[in-house]
Formats: sequence, C-alpha cells, structure tokens
Amino acid sequence: MRFKGSTIFVTGGAGFIGSAVIRHLLRDTHARVVNVDKLTYAANLESLPGATGNPHYAFEQQCICDGAGLRKLFEKYQPDAVMNLAAESHVDRSIDGPGEFIQTNIVGTFTILQEALRHWRSLAGEKRDNFRFLHISTDEVFGSLGADGLFTESSPYAPNSPYSASKAASDHLVRAWRETYELPTLLTNCSNNYGPYHFPEKLIPHMIIKGLAGEKLPVYGDGQNIRDWLYVEDHARALSLVLERGEIGETYNVGGRNERTNLHVVETICDLLDQFASRPEGRRRDLISFVTDRPGHDRRYAIDASKLERELGWRAEETFESGIEKTVRWYIDQQPWWQAILERGYQAKRVGLSK
Repeated sequence: MRFKGSTIFVTGGAGFIGSAVIRHLLRDTHARVVNVDKLTYAANLESLPGATGNPHYAFEQQCICDGAGLRKLFEKYQPDAVMNLAAESHVDRSIDGPGEFIQTNIVGTFTILQEALRHWRSLAGEKRDNFRFLHISTDEVFGSLGADGLFTESSPYAPNSPYSASKAASDHLVRAWRETYELPTLLTNCSNNYGPYHFPEKLIPHMIIKGLAGEKLPVYGDGQNIRDWLYVEDHARALSLVLERGEIGETYNVGGRNERTNLHVVETICDLLDQFASRPEGRRRDLISFVTDRPGHDRRYAIDASKLERELGWRAEETFESGIEKTVRWYIDQQPWWQAILERGYQAKRVGLSK
C-alpha cells in the first residue's frame, strides 16, 4: 500500500486543498498524517470528518513562521515528507492587507524550508534518500495569458497581485534551497480549485450560498475573465502522486483542462440551483449583477498539465460539468458546515477595492 510506514506533514491541512489532501491520504494510503495548521479564519477542522480518533492522524496547531515550534514537531514526529500547503490565498484580501501574505507565504515558506533542511541533514541512509519536500503553488505566479496559449512549467513568472507575488517568491525560495542546499524539493502549480469544503469567500461557494439565499450575485467586470477549473479531489490525487513518484527538483503543473469564463461559471451555478433547489421568486440568473472589477484582475489562466499526465500517469476524473454538479449538490446537502462559518461571524462583504 502507498506510503506504508511513512509520516507526512501536511501544512495548512485544515484549509480547503490541505483538507482534501488529508482526506485522500487517510482514505487511500497507509500514510501517517500530521496536520500542521495555524487555524486562521479560513481553516476548519470540520472539513476532516472522521480524522479525529484515526490512529494514522495527528493535529498540531502551529504557525509555519515559528521556527522553534516547527523544530519541535520535526523532532517529535521525524517526518518522511512535507507537503507545504499553508498559505494566505485570497487575492482580494491581499490587495487590502498584503502584509499577512508576505509573512505567511514568504517568511513562512523560508522558515519551514530551514527546519526541513535541518531535519533532512540529521537523517542518514534510506531515510535521508527518501525524504521529500513538496511545495504547492498556483498558476497565478505566471500572470495573465492572452487569448491563446497555456502555462507550462517553463512559463516566465509575472505575478500581478500581492498574493501571486508572495507565492512566486515562495516558489523561488524552494528552488533556491534545492540548488544551494540540495534539499530534495518538488514544486506544483495548480489552476483554480473548487469542490466540497471550500471557504465561502471564493467565487463558487460564494455564488452558491448567495444563490440559495436569493441574494444578488456580483460578477466582477464584464464576467469574461477565464479560469481553468480543477476539482479539488483530482488535485489531491495529483499531489500525492507527485510526492510519491515525481522527480526531485522538478515542477509539475496541475490543471483540469476546464477553461470557463466567470460568467459561465455563475450561470451554471444558477441553473443547477434552479434544478435542485427551485425558488418561487424565479430563476437565479436574474440575480446576476455586474460590479466594479478587481484592481489588476488577470484576464485568463490556463494550465498545460501534459507533463504530469505523461510522466506520472495522472488524469483529472471530473469534467467541469460533473464537478460543479457535485459541488452544488454538496453545498445544498451540507448547509450545517457553511452555516457554522457564517454564524462564527464571517461576512461575505466585498474587499479588495483599495487603490
């Protein structure tokens, strides 16, 4: 069985993608998983049903910017791998408050690289040879595409938001620690994720929840910005595959080959909500309203995942149509999960208009 006898640190494991990775590892492998999470506003341990009490799971509340705290965890658990998903990730929030993104995404990555390096250097033999540090990043580091073309692993970096700039910096640190210190690192850049357990500030859950409430559905600009959508469970499988079989020092792009305009995404959500949870007031498409665009809003992202497909045999199992239907159904069926977030005080108000 995969990862039998291995202990894997998953930083940011109470976040959206991190929790999907942990659910996958606990369900489909024999790994021992240590969830290392600071528990920020967007973290939610309820995204890990059944994890508590699982003998293959442990949770440690820990910020990746705290080197001394991380060192104790490395010494306690002696991990065989680190999957670094801890990050501030909301572009709009990065416009209003970039400092937190610099701290977590850059300083945090530097700190955990240092502690991973210290740990790796203490290892010997097979344990040292098999250690891996996988850093999970975003396609936003490449900037905005024109009407044609795809991001590849050799695309130049051209980040346009404080968020993407902070992630670009973290990617460069990971590469530098490989080249300078020989730390066995791997890197992935993914397209936009969606699926169950997604925090309500992001486009798809935001629109589903507002649509269920019969509220206005705000679409930025003209709605023609294009994203390549990746179902989060497909992403989780890809990440475990890269960790298991990827080549040290390599980068792998992870994308779903599902380019859609933001307007198309919102209209699809409206139609599915009308199908599964109709409302007497009329169709949800009538709730769509166009609002002021985000400053520096990248026009188009699209990922070429052929290297991952060719070299590691990964394939996305969900199309956008199948994945979005599953997602909408999940939010309808699992209202207590996101209602609890709203009741804790999260307010879905517009941020990121600072100039």
